[in-house]
Amino acid sequence: MSEGKLTRRTLIAGAGVTALAAPVLAQQAGRLIDLGLPGGPSLRPLEPVFPGKGEMIVHRVRPPVLETPMSAFREGVITPNDRMFVRWNWPFPTEIKANEHRVAVGGAVKRAASLTLDEVAAAGEHVSVVAVNQCAGNGRGLSQPRVTGGQWGNGAMGCAKWTGVRVRDVLAKAGGTAPWAKRVRFAGLDVPLTDGAPQFIKSLPMDMAMRDDVLVAWAMNDEPLPILHGFPLRIVVPGWFSTYWVKMLATIEVIDDEEDPSHYMADTYRFPAAPVQPGDKGFPTVPITTMPPRSFITSHADGDTVALGKPLVLEGIAFGGDAALDRVDLVGMGWEIPCTLAPDDLGPYAFRRWWVELPQVAGDFEQVGVRARNVNGAVQPETFVWNPSGYARNVIERITLRAQ
Repeated sequence: MSEGKLTRRTLIAGAGVTALAAPVLAQQAGRLIDLGLPGGPSLRPLEPVFPGKGEMIVHRVRPPVLETPMSAFREGVITPNDRMFVRWNWPFPTEIKANEHRVAVGGAVKRAASLTLDEVAAAGEHVSVVAVNQCAGNGRGLSQPRVTGGQWGNGAMGCAKWTGVRVRDVLAKAGGTAPWAKRVRFAGLDVPLTDGAPQFIKSLPMDMAMRDDVLVAWAMNDEPLPILHGFPLRIVVPGWFSTYWVKMLATIEVIDDEEDPSHYMADTYRFPAAPVQPGDKGFPTVPITTMPPRSFITSHADGDTVALGKPLVLEGIAFGGDAALDRVDLVGMGWEIPCTLAPDDLGPYAFRRWWVELPQVAGDFEQVGVRARNVNGAVQPETFVWNPSGYARNVIERITLRAQ
């Protein structure tokens, strides 16, 4: 982590931000992309183009769900703001007046507080962390048999530099937490579509919330958070799935529950405590929390052709999940070839580049992939451990290349 470049003055300079002029998905056929989903419709539109976004895969318009095309990950380990995936559970304001926004801090604290953006920014040291932000359902559409939920390809992820202050320093503005406090809850400005539907609330165990790198962030890649990514403030939890990265932060509540009974903690974003089979019912579940390691070939796509008799360089990205990446190996065709890793310059939670050079293409490459391992020994499995929500996919992703 390092000192952030965004100043308090920059943070609160704007009186308002307007975004999303209600784009409407055209009914006629437009540009489409095939995600290769095995269990159902696989084509997705690349239109409309949302304000502040480049070409994205459009799963839903209201509230927006946008996936990053895998081709974007060829460009570097930092995902530009205009190519970062977007996921909202509920509608959110399209205009926020920064000078009127407040973050309410309450619950098991010494004194409740209502903090301006300036007060949040003044709460402590400005720090930055580079971390992968990944939806828990990334790759869900590749599950076999098919499962319910948004049918993502593998592009519901991205890596960015996040800048803000530590959650613990914001809590200190309320005098600190009570000795019996167990968890810290976060909620944003997004609201349910229907009366009685649950608000999107997430919580972290106290020790996690107090970590050095868990932030209330206002900057993404040295720019103010775009409204699609949670302007003016969002939570950043490196190594954990993005369901905990609450956007448009409005409320911080310290609670004394060991387990949070709110809907998005107790009833959803959970997966089986032990392996299950399709059709199983009544099994115990645990919350989705930390990310496992993952790796991808980005230099080539499935079905690409390569030059017969010529050398071949394969390249891609990998990350260690909740721990630093240790190694990446090229596997398939009876191979287990160590790949070269780029220097670990951006910290343990970032994407890293890898590459491997094969001296000669002797024929087709059938179902080759890369396998990542992190420093804690977690390794990508050969087969996906199926679960009914398609969460936490980290199976080795394979492609076939044809030699010509």
